Amino acid sequence: MAAGMSGVPGLALRSIGRGLSESVGGLPRAFWWLWTSTLVNRLGSFVATFLALYLTVERGYSASYAGLVGALYGAGGVVASIGAGVLTDRLGRRPTLLLAQLSTAASVAALSLVTHPVAIAAVAGVVGMSTAGSRPAVQAMIADLVRPEDRVRAFALNYWAINLGFAISSTAAGLIAKYSYHLLFFSEAAMVLACAVLVFVKLPESRPERAGQRRGPGGADGAGGAAEEDRRVSLWTVLRDGRFMTVVGLSLLVASLIQQGFVALPIAMGEQGFSSSDFGLAIAANGLLIVLIQLPVTRLIQGRDPGRILVVSTVLIGLGFGLNAFAGSVPFYVFAVVVWTVGEVVNTPTQMGLVVRLSPVHGRGRYQGMYSMSWAAANLTAPLVGGFVIQHFGSTALWTGSAAVGLVTALGYAVLLRRVDDGRAPDGERPADGPRAPRDGAGAAHGPAAEARAGERERVTEPAAPRTDSTA
Repeated sequence: MAAGMSGVPGLALRSIGRGLSESVGGLPRAFWWLWTSTLVNRLGSFVATFLALYLTVERGYSASYAGLVGALYGAGGVVASIGAGVLTDRLGRRPTLLLAQLSTAASVAALSLVTHPVAIAAVAGVVGMSTAGSRPAVQAMIADLVRPEDRVRAFALNYWAINLGFAISSTAAGLIAKYSYHLLFFSEAAMVLACAVLVFVKLPESRPERAGQRRGPGGADGAGGAAEEDRRVSLWTVLRDGRFMTVVGLSLLVASLIQQGFVALPIAMGEQGFSSSDFGLAIAANGLLIVLIQLPVTRLIQGRDPGRILVVSTVLIGLGFGLNAFAGSVPFYVFAVVVWTVGEVVNTPTQMGLVVRLSPVHGRGRYQGMYSMSWAAANLTAPLVGGFVIQHFGSTALWTGSAAVGLVTALGYAVLLRRVDDGRAPDGERPADGPRAPRDGAGAAHGPAAEARAGERERVTEPAAPRTDSTA
């Protein structure tokens, strides 16, 4: 009996080890350097969280001015998502990432020094642009480095790093702000600079080479081939891609729902007499749950039909916010947060993987930029919509409408992706015209022949995805 009992912990440890290996094993070393840079970046993300408090408490500006600055910060993110997507394809992932990080460090430091209201607003817009500028490059680089069958897992790990870093940075920022907001701003600038150094030293460029680039400057299709590639995959290509733009629209609805948890939920709870600490307890369930269940849940959904996953996850998000209409206690609000957080955990990496599958290889930056724009736009519009509905119709109407939006979005995914498993090869996942950046994981093969085999493996292993109107 004792021997049998002693074997239980061993079995549990082996099971945990096997689960951990399935979650993090098999990914290239370059991905882990990128993952580390994401974590470092988020560990220093102080300013966005405390910008309103800094303006109203430290600087003495009005709440309306703080709201205007916040809107400019969000607008900067919308603009940068598109521009950075183009730069990611034209300049490359690594230069775009370095440019965004260096600009973020400089603008954050400047924001702590400027005092004129116009200057503060202008610099805040630049901070918003710089911060959002790294997202398309990071997402495109993940798609470049990671095999198709591992991409959902890789995006989930990156999303997990974002939330883990945010959870830690939020706590640390509160402590630092007690001593000095200038220290808070310069701490973020230093962390982002450290992130840029990490990218510069450890990450190679991962953008796939174009056919024209491989043939050399003296070839008949040298510069002309590259120029033709740029013409074939442009922003107009993205905008004409009806199925992808529908995904972007659905993503905007999902992101707008999730944002209500941070902008409308505290207002609604305050109207019911709950304190800020009550809201803090409720919303803390979101970050805690993401950190705890993101990896095991991703193992469960990996390899499954993304259409069904997106439908179910969106229903959960809508249901979770709809439950707020019946909430009258903190535990009930916590339960509602848990429901929509489970949907968020399932939805986000699946949707990112779908974006890659719908994207032409040489247009990944532009496609990722347009997708990132949907989240930036939600950051800008969700507070306006939530505040307007609560003020004129009440919080119950907002939560009822949120449930309806969730159901409509789920229906949109169901219709859009009804042929996701029809056996056709995905347009956006055609192999790259040239070799990718060498993978430096264990046993990685290098050279054109190995890359050709890798491209062939992509054709075989990547699940079928919906056709798009884009040109690969």
